[in-house]
Amino acid sequence: MSNCLPPVNIDDLDPNSPIILSSPFISPLLFTNDASDARDHCANERNFLSWLRLSVYLCVVSIAIVISFHFKREPTQLERSMSMPLGIIFWALSLACLFAGLANYLKTIQLYRRKTALVQSGAKTQVVLGIITVVIIATCLLFLTTNAKTR
Repeated sequence: MSNCLPPVNIDDLDPNSPIILSSPFISPLLFTNDASDARDHCANERNFLSWLRLSVYLCVVSIAIVISFHFKREPTQLERSMSMPLGIIFWALSLACLFAGLANYLKTIQLYRRKTALVQSGAKTQVVLGIITVVIIATCLLFLTTNAKTR
């Protein structure tokens, strides 16, 4: 016997309640496959996994910056003073990516349920990605200018 939960048909759930709060919580969701629904649902899952991967990368960068943000054998005072704030910024961006991806995934699933989903990127997604881009470029410039003096 398998311990897996049986799939839940979306049409059998209460249309006014959020899908994520429907019972059983960890069972697969079954959508009717009209037109390109299956492809769009898989694209939505891949999109969430991409957000999750970006979140993990930013978290790893955050930890690396806090643990060893220096270029020489001994970190300078400037490097010591910059490591914690820069690590916190990347950690906050990691959480922002995680929540933006999860919110986008849950919103799109609710729209699939009502057959009104449109696969596109919204303004919130563009703002989060824009902030991440600016912070990464600024950090790269900071890395280049911090140790610009040669021996």
